[in-house]
Amino acid sequence: MSTRHQLPIGIQTFRQVRDEGCYYVDKTPLIAKLAEGGKAFFLSRPRRFGKSLFLDTLAEAFAGNRVLFEGGEAAIALGAEPKAADRSRLYLADHWDWDKRHPVIRLSFAEGRLERREQLERSIRRQLRENAERLGVALIDPEDIAGSFAELISDAAARYDQRAVVLVDEYDKPILDNLTEPEIARAMREGLRNLYSVLKGRDADLRFVFLTGVSKFSKVSIFSGLNNLYDLTLDPAFSSICGYTEADLDSVFAPEFAAAAEAGQPLDRAEVQRWYNGYAWGAESVYNPFDVLLLLRLREFRAHWFETGTPTFLVNWLKARDFFTPRLEGLYASEQLLSSFDVDGIEPEAMLWQTGYLTIRETERLAGITEYRLTVPNQEVRQALNEALFQLWHPQPRSAPLRALFYALSSGDTAALQAHFERLFASIPHDWYRNNPIARYEGYFASVCYSHLASLGVEIIAEDVMNEGQCDLTVKHGGTAWVFEFKVVDDPEKASTERNSAMAQLQARDYAAKYRGAPDIDQVIEVGVEFSRQERRIVSWQAEASGTIN
Repeated sequence: MSTRHQLPIGIQTFRQVRDEGCYYVDKTPLIAKLAEGGKAFFLSRPRRFGKSLFLDTLAEAFAGNRVLFEGGEAAIALGAEPKAADRSRLYLADHWDWDKRHPVIRLSFAEGRLERREQLERSIRRQLRENAERLGVALIDPEDIAGSFAELISDAAARYDQRAVVLVDEYDKPILDNLTEPEIARAMREGLRNLYSVLKGRDADLRFVFLTGVSKFSKVSIFSGLNNLYDLTLDPAFSSICGYTEADLDSVFAPEFAAAAEAGQPLDRAEVQRWYNGYAWGAESVYNPFDVLLLLRLREFRAHWFETGTPTFLVNWLKARDFFTPRLEGLYASEQLLSSFDVDGIEPEAMLWQTGYLTIRETERLAGITEYRLTVPNQEVRQALNEALFQLWHPQPRSAPLRALFYALSSGDTAALQAHFERLFASIPHDWYRNNPIARYEGYFASVCYSHLASLGVEIIAEDVMNEGQCDLTVKHGGTAWVFEFKVVDDPEKASTERNSAMAQLQARDYAAKYRGAPDIDQVIEVGVEFSRQERRIVSWQAEASGTIN
């Protein structure tokens, strides 16, 4: 079996990864490609996706630290620690001009939360001072942020006789952390604009500029005319610049999968893919590195990435905008909409995509316009995000065991499922309805049902498209396909006791037809559900088995 190495969980410095003999997916061919093909770049990726490690690798390359890219005996010959002797030789070792050592200026806003412009400016001044000291440059007026940054770039280039490199990690975090307070967010944006505007004026002294972040804030709003900043986010040639591909798991991490199997804890690759793959910024989808590393260590399928930072802000933001949660399974957006992100105007599609809770599933060009179909990337996000949303929609903790619900879904027990959902809505306190506008919009009931079922991990299709239209929800579990249609009625007295309007639509359009006789489907059950807007409960539930196979 191949040699096992340390899993680089939480390690964001390239030197530590190499010196401690950690697994490393070689991203250096992309570094060579970047250096050859341009000068100033921006990359948007979700949190914990390897942006910081990639930025640190860039820093070591431009600083000329060749030994970190060498492998085996060559590394020892160049003075590496003995423990690094097993590390592999990376692509860049033979595809880089190591005679040039550029001064590297590094700024990061990844740590902590800045809540006032004064705190932001203090952080910037401190970082400029630390860079100046490391590079041997004296700043004439440290209080002047823009002047000090410009001076640092020019003087460092002169001192090293090589143009400077500027790397900025999480460039947008001070704004994102304060989006719930627009005035503070605008102040942060202006403070950062004052900093980044320097880059345009110092172009002659710059060899390379690279900024990473989560969001794609408008160039007009934050970069002040930095028109040469190329956005790598959707460039197909760099779709795997962060994240692990299927081939990476097959090659680099093969020893870990083998070790898990030998220990009697095999990790089914189809299940690994279903849970953690699916992020796409081009033709090839990738895994979140954090998820893969935690899975290989714990050998347990769970929401590793989601649990590191439950997006309380995001779910509250969606609630405030009356977001219809079944839309998570299929949204359409233009390239302009995905790129339109600013303090004063953020669309749900852009927010969810840029933060990693939606990904691009299909791309289509129509008359010169690019349209994207967005959907939830994988099981982790679908299950964990809907659990958070469900807790927001439904304030009471679960009290009944889930085993009975799973059995009802797989066995086709319509009475048990009806009783479960009736209890679900009956347990919501009336005070909560009065205090939450979300309960007044028509999609609330469907959102509760969708998020509740999606949080369980069962297979779910929202707004399932059929020949005759689309039904509200399809759930497949244990060989049973449940086809749901929801209606909201204002007058519960008008709810039909014989055949409700939801069931009438299901059967008139025969939404269930596509599942009758389908592989792995033993029975199909149509369910028409009517909710009373006034009484806030289910007033009509009708279910009929359709096309049962014995």
